[in-house]
Amino acid sequence: MPDGFQPEGIAIGSGPFAFIGSMADGSIYRADLRTGRGAIISRGPGTPSLGMKIDERGRLFVAGGTGGDARVVDSRTGRVLASYRLATGPTFVNDVILTQDAAWFTDSTNPVLYKLPLRDGRLPTAAQRIPLTGDLVYGDGFNANGITPTPDGRGLIVVQSNTGRLFRVDWSGATRRVDLHGESLPEGDGLLLRGRTLYAVQNRLNAVAVLRLNAAGTDGRVVRRVSDRRFDVPATVAAFGSRLYLPNARFDTSPTSTTPYTAVAIPRP
Repeated sequence: MPDGFQPEGIAIGSGPFAFIGSMADGSIYRADLRTGRGAIISRGPGTPSLGMKIDERGRLFVAGGTGGDARVVDSRTGRVLASYRLATGPTFVNDVILTQDAAWFTDSTNPVLYKLPLRDGRLPTAAQRIPLTGDLVYGDGFNANGITPTPDGRGLIVVQSNTGRLFRVDWSGATRRVDLHGESLPEGDGLLLRGRTLYAVQNRLNAVAVLRLNAAGTDGRVVRRVSDRRFDVPATVAAFGSRLYLPNARFDTSPTSTTPYTAVAIPRP
C-alpha cells in the first residue's frame, strides 16, 4: 500500500479485489488480489475509514472512527453515495456488519449500535441509535469493536477489546456474554464468520483466534490460534477463496508519511 497509508479495515466482494481504508485521512485503496497492485479509488474526508463491508450492489459501508460518521461509497467509482452523522462529541465508530435488512456499526466509546435500515436495499435518510443493555458494560479503553451476525442470523456478535469478552446482541440492543469456557479474546478486533466458525483478530497479539460457535452464538470454544511472521498488528480480516487477508495496522509503530504498510494473505485455517 502507499507509504503512510495507515490501513485498518478491509472488505472483499465477489470479485478478486480488496478494499482497504486509511486511518490517516479516510482514503480507500483497491488492490487486485491476483497481482497485488492497486490504487486509491476514493480520497478521504480527512477523518478515518475503519471497518468496511461491501454488499452485492458494490456499495462499501465505511465506519468513520473519530469522525463520528458513516459513509457509503461506490466501489467502482469511489463516489460517496451517502453520509450519515452518527454521533457528536467523543466517539469511535469502529466496525460495521451487513445483515439482510440493515448495516450495523459499533462505537468503542459509547454503549450503542448505529443501525442503517436497508429496506429493499434503499439507503435511508438517517441512522437509528440502539442503546446496548445487559451484560456488556463499557470501561476504560476500547470497548465494542468487531461485529458479525450469529450463525443462525437471529442476532449479532460483538467483541469487547479491553476485556476480551464476546457478546451476543439482540436486535433490541440487549447483550448476553458468550460462554467461551474460560477463554478470552484480549485485543479482539475484526471478526469474520463462516458457517459456525468465527475468526477473531487479536491485533497486538499478532494472532487470529479460531472459534467454533453454536447456532445461536451463545456458546463458543477457541479451537486454535494462528499467526504469521509477517503479521505486524493486523486489525481485521476478510476472506476470498481459500485465503484470509489481513491489513497490518502497525499500531505499535509511530506513523509517518514514509512508514510502509502491507496486507498479508494466509491460508484459511
